[in-house]
Amino acid sequence: MLKHGVNSLCRCCPAVTYCTFEYDPVVWLLSCLEVTASSRHYVDRLFDLDPQKVLQGVIDMKNAVIGNNKQKANLIVLGAVPRLLYLLQQETSSTELRTECAVVLGSLAMGTENNVKSLLDCHIIPALLQGLLSPDLKFIEACLRCLRTIFISPVTPEDLLYTGPDHQTILFNHGAVQNIAHLLVSTSYKVRMQALKCFSVLAFENPQVSMTLVNVSVDGELLPQIFVKMLQRDKPIEMQLTSAKCLTSMCRAGAIRTDDSCIVLKTLPCLVRMCSKERLLEERVEGAETLAYLIETDVELQRIASITDHLIVMLADYFKYPSSVSAITDIKRLDHDLKHAHELRQAAFKLYASLGANDEDIRKKIIETENMMDRIVNGLSESSIKVRLAAVRCLHSLSRSVQQLRTSFQDHAVWKPLMKVLQNAPNEMLVVASSTLCNLLLEFSPSKEPILESGAIELLCSLTQSENLALRVNGIWALMNMAFQAEQKIKSDILRGLSTEQLFQLLSDSDVNVLMKTLGLLRNLLSTRPHIDHIMSTHGKQIMQAVTLILEGEHNIEVKEQTLCILANIADGTTAKELIMTNDDILQKIKYYMSHSNAKLQLAAMFCISNLIWNEEEGSQERQDKLRDMGIVDILHKLSQSSDPNLCDKAKTALQQYLA
Repeated sequence: MLKHGVNSLCRCCPAVTYCTFEYDPVVWLLSCLEVTASSRHYVDRLFDLDPQKVLQGVIDMKNAVIGNNKQKANLIVLGAVPRLLYLLQQETSSTELRTECAVVLGSLAMGTENNVKSLLDCHIIPALLQGLLSPDLKFIEACLRCLRTIFISPVTPEDLLYTGPDHQTILFNHGAVQNIAHLLVSTSYKVRMQALKCFSVLAFENPQVSMTLVNVSVDGELLPQIFVKMLQRDKPIEMQLTSAKCLTSMCRAGAIRTDDSCIVLKTLPCLVRMCSKERLLEERVEGAETLAYLIETDVELQRIASITDHLIVMLADYFKYPSSVSAITDIKRLDHDLKHAHELRQAAFKLYASLGANDEDIRKKIIETENMMDRIVNGLSESSIKVRLAAVRCLHSLSRSVQQLRTSFQDHAVWKPLMKVLQNAPNEMLVVASSTLCNLLLEFSPSKEPILESGAIELLCSLTQSENLALRVNGIWALMNMAFQAEQKIKSDILRGLSTEQLFQLLSDSDVNVLMKTLGLLRNLLSTRPHIDHIMSTHGKQIMQAVTLILEGEHNIEVKEQTLCILANIADGTTAKELIMTNDDILQKIKYYMSHSNAKLQLAAMFCISNLIWNEEEGSQERQDKLRDMGIVDILHKLSQSSDPNLCDKAKTALQQYLA
C-alpha cells in the first residue's frame, strides 16, 4: 500500500522513493475495490518508454474522465496525478504532451472537492505557474484553465495566489493596467468582461491603482467614461454590476468625487436597481453589498440612496426570500437560492448599517420598516457567522440614535442577544459588538441596568487586556460610560475588576485613544464627593502616582487637560483634597500649568485651585495660605487681566475666595 514514508518505489517518476502523495489507508482500500482494469491500464501507459504511446495514453485518459467522477477518483487513487505533473514539467516532453497533461489535470479538478485537495497535496499550483513561462500559447491556456478551476474551488487556500494590496501593487508595477485597458474595447464580450473584472479587483481599496485608472484612456476615451457606458441599462447585468464596482472602488479611493455625476446619477442608481426583487439572488447580494461600500462614509450619498426607488422598503424583501408565491419555476434554481438565502439577509443588514450610519431620520425609517428589530434580534442568533456580524453592524449603526436607545432597543431587549454574541466570538465580531455595547451603556439608555446585572463588568475588564487595540479601546470606553453617574458599588466593582496593575498598564498604553478613555474612566469614577473620598481612600496613592507620571510625560494637550481635570475632581473631595495639598510635587505642577501657553491647560489648572481654596469648606484658610505662599495669588492676578474671557472670569472668581 502506498503511504508517505514507506520505502517503496514511487510511480511519480523513475528511481524516486518516498512519494509525498499521501493516502488514507481505509479510503485507499475501499477505492481500490472499485478500481477497474481499464483504470489501471490508463495509468500504466503513462510509464511507457515510447513518448508517442505516452501521449496517446494521456489523450485516451482525457476522453475517459470527461463527465465521469468515478473514473477521476480511480485515476487519482492509482497515482495518475504525480505522474502527469512529472510529464508536464519535463523539458524533454513535447509541447503537445505537456498541454494534454494540463487538460487532464484540469478535468480532474472539475470533479469533487476531494479531487482538488488531492491535486493541491501534489503541489500542482507551482507546476502550473511555471508552465505560464512557456512560449506556447495552447499550453499556457491549458495551464490557466486548470488554475482557474482549482482557484474557484472553496477548498483552495486564497493565499496560494496573489491576494491583498501588496499583490495588487506588484501587478500594477508590472504594467497590468496598461496591458489590460485595451481589452475593454475587444470585440469579444467574454474578453471585455474578464478585463472589467480584473480592474474591479485591482482597484478595490487601492488608491494607487484607482488614481491611475482615472487618467487612462482607450481609443481617446477615459476609463471612467467607458465604465459608465458599461453600466447602462441595455448592457448585460454582469457588466453593469462589475462596472459599478470599478467606479465604486475609484470613488472610495478618492479618485472620483462623491458628488460626481457618474457616481450620483449613474453608479448609485445602477446599484439600487440591482437590489430589486426582479434580479437573481447573487445579483441582489452583490448590488446591496457594493452599494453599502459606496455610501458607507458619505452622508449625502446615504441620503440620496435612502430616497431612491424606495430602497429601505425594498430591502425588507431580502428577509422574505423565497416567498410562498416565488416566481422561480426552475427547481434547481430554487434549491440553490434556498441554500444561499442567508446571503441576502447578510447583504441587507450591511446596507441598512451604511444607510443609517449618520442620519437620524434614515435610522427612524429603517427601524419603522416591517419587523426590523425582530429581524436584527433573529440575525444575532443565526448559525451563519457572516449574518451575525452583519446584524451586529446594523445594530451598531442604529444604536447611535438616542431616541431608538430609549424606545425600540428597550422594547426588544436587544442587549440579551448582544451579550450572547460577545461570548467567545472572533475578534472582528467582538469589535463591532463591544462598540454597540458602548452605546447601550450611555446614561440615558434603559438597557444600562440589565446589562450591568448580566455580568458585563467582568467581560469588559477582560477586553481591556486584549492584544487587539480596538478591543482595548472599546472595553475601557464601555467601562467609562458605565461609570458615568453610577452608584458607588458599580464604581468599586469596576476598580476591583480592572485591578490597580491593569489600570496602570492602560495609563501607560502607547495608543492615545486607550489613554484618553482610561483617563475618562478615572474622571467618571472620581465624581460626587462621597465617591471621590471613598475611592481615594483605597486607591489614592496609586492614582496620584499615575497623575504625576502623565503630567511629567510627553503627552498631547488633550491628555494633560484630562489629567488636570481628574486632579480638579480630587480637589473637590472632602478628605481627598489633602492628597493634593500634602504633595508639593503635584502643587508645583498645577502652578506650572496655570502659566502654560495653552489656555485649555491653564483653565483646567485653575479648576484645581478653585476647588482647593473654596472658603466654605473646612480647612480652606490653611490651604489658601499655603497656596499664597507658593505664589498662586500673584498668578491669579495676572490671569484676571487675560484677554481670554474664560480665564479672566475663573481667575476673578478664585480671587474672591481670598477676599471673602
